[in-house]
Amino acid sequence: MINLIPMTIRGAEKLRQELKKLKNIKRPRIITAIAEAREHGDLKENAEYHSAREEQSFCEGRIKEIELKLSNSQIIDIKKISNKGRVIFGSTVSILNIKKNETFRYKIVGDDESDFKKNLISINSPIARGLVGKKNNTIVTIHTPGGDVEYKILKIDYI
Repeated sequence: MINLIPMTIRGAEKLRQELKKLKNIKRPRIITAIAEAREHGDLKENAEYHSAREEQSFCEGRIKEIELKLSNSQIIDIKKISNKGRVIFGSTVSILNIKKNETFRYKIVGDDESDFKKNLISINSPIARGLVGKKNNTIVTIHTPGGDVEYKILKIDYI
């Protein structure tokens, strides 16, 4: 059985754009670099050639990885899901760290689109796993590498 990879519409589009860039810009540039390096003669000691081949290997690997993820993706439109007032994939959650009295706002997204600096957290992160399924005003304990942290869910948005 294939495990579907949850993704927001935005996350899937971001991967499609990266794939297009890899196939249409980066791959042709690498092929040209390999051809130019071959013209320099002996390939055994040709650093440009080996560098370009290595870059080609990484590029082709990433293309395959993105194509696999997109083919196994489950694109979730948060606006079309019945949420029953609970935290779900794609929702944006405002939480309060009870001990530190600090408020945070996170959107729960797929692994590829997570970016902690932009408050986009992976569905597989400890915080998201602890929040999913909970309702407003619920206090949850999140098990983190630094110890247990209590949060209160202040608001859930489905945007």
